[in-house]
Amino acid sequence: MHMPKFKGRRTGGLLLAAALALTLGITGLSQANTAADAAKVQFKPLVSETTGRLGEILPLPQTEFEAMTEQDYAKVQAPAFHQVRPPKGAPNIVIVLLDQVAYADPQLFGGQIRMPTLDKLAKDGLTYTNFHVNALCSPSRMTLLTGRNQHLAGVSTVIDTATAYPANSGVRPRSVATVGEILHQWGYVTSYFGKNHEVPPYEGSVSGPFDRWPTQSGFDKFYGYIGGEQSSFYPNLIDGTTHVERPRNDPNYHFNTDMTNQAIAWLRGTQSLTPDRPFLMYYSSSGGHPPHTPRPDWLKKHLYAGEFDKGWDVMREEILARQKKLGIVPENTQLAKNPDYIKKWADLSPDAKKVYARQMEVYATLVESADAEVGRLVDTIEDLGQMDNTLFFYITGDNGGSSIGEINGVFNEWSALNGAPEDVAYLKKRIDAGEYGGPKSYPNYSIGWAAAGATPATWMIQMTHAGGNMAGMVVHYPKGIKAKSELRHQYAHLNDIVPTILDVIGVPEPKMVNGVKQVPMSGTSLKYTAADEKTERHVTQYNESSGNRSIYHEGWLAAVVHRAPWQHEAPQHDFEKDDWQLFHMAEDFGLANNVAAKYPEKLKEMKELFRQEAIRNKVFPLDDRGFQLLNPVEAGRPDLMFGRKSLTLYPGMRGMTENNFINTKAVSYTITADLDIPKEGAKGVIISQAGQNGGWSLYVKNGKTKYVYNWLSREKYVIESSEPLPTGRVKVTFDFAYDGGGLNKGATGTLSINGKKVGSGRIEKTQGAVYSLAGETADVGIDAPTPVTDDYPFYDNEFTGTIRTVRIDLK
Repeated sequence: MHMPKFKGRRTGGLLLAAALALTLGITGLSQANTAADAAKVQFKPLVSETTGRLGEILPLPQTEFEAMTEQDYAKVQAPAFHQVRPPKGAPNIVIVLLDQVAYADPQLFGGQIRMPTLDKLAKDGLTYTNFHVNALCSPSRMTLLTGRNQHLAGVSTVIDTATAYPANSGVRPRSVATVGEILHQWGYVTSYFGKNHEVPPYEGSVSGPFDRWPTQSGFDKFYGYIGGEQSSFYPNLIDGTTHVERPRNDPNYHFNTDMTNQAIAWLRGTQSLTPDRPFLMYYSSSGGHPPHTPRPDWLKKHLYAGEFDKGWDVMREEILARQKKLGIVPENTQLAKNPDYIKKWADLSPDAKKVYARQMEVYATLVESADAEVGRLVDTIEDLGQMDNTLFFYITGDNGGSSIGEINGVFNEWSALNGAPEDVAYLKKRIDAGEYGGPKSYPNYSIGWAAAGATPATWMIQMTHAGGNMAGMVVHYPKGIKAKSELRHQYAHLNDIVPTILDVIGVPEPKMVNGVKQVPMSGTSLKYTAADEKTERHVTQYNESSGNRSIYHEGWLAAVVHRAPWQHEAPQHDFEKDDWQLFHMAEDFGLANNVAAKYPEKLKEMKELFRQEAIRNKVFPLDDRGFQLLNPVEAGRPDLMFGRKSLTLYPGMRGMTENNFINTKAVSYTITADLDIPKEGAKGVIISQAGQNGGWSLYVKNGKTKYVYNWLSREKYVIESSEPLPTGRVKVTFDFAYDGGGLNKGATGTLSINGKKVGSGRIEKTQGAVYSLAGETADVGIDAPTPVTDDYPFYDNEFTGTIRTVRIDLK
């Protein structure tokens, strides 16, 4: 682009440049060196002649200088250093997002879960009662951080099921910059703590690329995890792009506390060193998402004992009554009917009621404790004197309540995915033993609670309307919002957050970032709602997930249930045969009355509007495949191991997620370990995959080689060598002969040392679909984050001999 020059004289160019600096907060604009030299210095203006507004092209252009003729620095005044800062008085930005908390769970929205921090911010801020998200977490998170609709950001479902279609490739285009990148370019210090779930599975290894990881997407600091979920006690942690261990000797460790400690430390450090630079913090809490495992000291309090014994049917009625009293919903709101799949509480057995009630007690405790961690963050901002000038978004959910537990809930979330659902008797046994919600569990509640959390509507995650795309939100900004403790009922969406931030700061939406033309943002700034209680500017919004779809327009909502969350296989009918429903949301906030038959022309109009929005947002083609998309071959996405039959590993290779490791599920394979055993012998893990909720490990104990297969933390199959390992150079082989005939079948295992068979045994059950995705890892020389077996301790299980190589060969 041609950038015209102008002379830097004290009357003219210099004054214009200085004026721009003062107005826009940009320091370091060049100054004339001396009176005599002033005419010799030339500047390039900061305003683009094509866009006309500073900031529409990022990065902001630096002032350039022509060569000086004076050779003695003492005779030339040095120019100010070029630094970019946002407009004077620009606020700090904090975005808090809770994971899989349902719309009506918090007391603020009529529910039973106590969230004092949310209440505190609402008292001095605005509560948004008609706020909408996407139907799954990866799409919601992409939209939240970019201001674009999910398909424009390359994610239509969870990132783990990315396909070859651009709208679901999992690859956020460079034409879709994050708010972190934009504010970083404006001089903010930026940070990201907690859950990510925005990196394609094939980009999650040590090989990268790291382009879409937070620290290369505009965030100076990232501490958290890249996958969708993991253990709160033994997480697979990332600091920047490096795998790190959680503290080994902290028996009270919990990730929600850890991420808050990290966030607080970052805040204090940056405010100490650079108090002149505002901060952006994205605090992505795992609170609400399975595993429902609060910190043990919280769990021991039994905070919600007996509070859910009445069941979800009565609970929904009571929530609706409270919502009306609080003004959350209109007085005429009716309760939507639950799907038939969700049983009536009165029809359940006493044992089922006991099990389900305890599940909700644990979940509620987790959410309240997560809110307490947000409270620690708020306290820190207040202590730093920054709360009044902080635009604080607190969003209590990203996609509705969880459905993975299905009707019974689960002690181990991976059970259902591996064809081994858990019945009430099994769950009661675990609850009676006091294990449910503790470090040995990986639980999730019954889907009935997810539907209750959607009150006055129904449905949950994966559904593109009602409980699948509604969440609560509070906005707190004392410096910029005069209204206190007020409700806002205008339709709003996640894609409105970034436009709001830019509007409040006073910088434009960029049209070009790092040389790439940007896709226009999809949302609308909510700044107007601070003073306006009724006007609605966001009047149209589509949503789509695995064939489920909806369209909102000026108070009307059309939606189709293409596949319910408990229907894992794609429907056996075409999209054209789907039964669309129509709701007049302006008069029926709970979506209780389908008026499609009454207003056929309106429904036709809405369906056509969806088609137009789908084309404009690159939604087509629709893809209704389910869990089979976890298989990269089925999905058609890149896979690091595609076509490979052999993988050679080396000591120190750790943190390899399931998607970045050779497939050991439902196949036959051989492990060959080339070792050096010292004279005193060796112990510890040679190689392991996954952890306490399912996986396998090859290790040495008491001088003997052992292999253990952990089936869903229910059964463990152990094969042990009949003789100890010799010293010196040793080759250990384990042969896994799979029975075949589909997923989740059995196998025969054989151990050999230096070619001699030393042990064999049966493995009656295996996990054929999934171990844990990104939460647990494959590791050479150690078993982390959690151990496959109790035969060796957490973390302190490193191999004490020397590993030369470990090779896995598929048969």
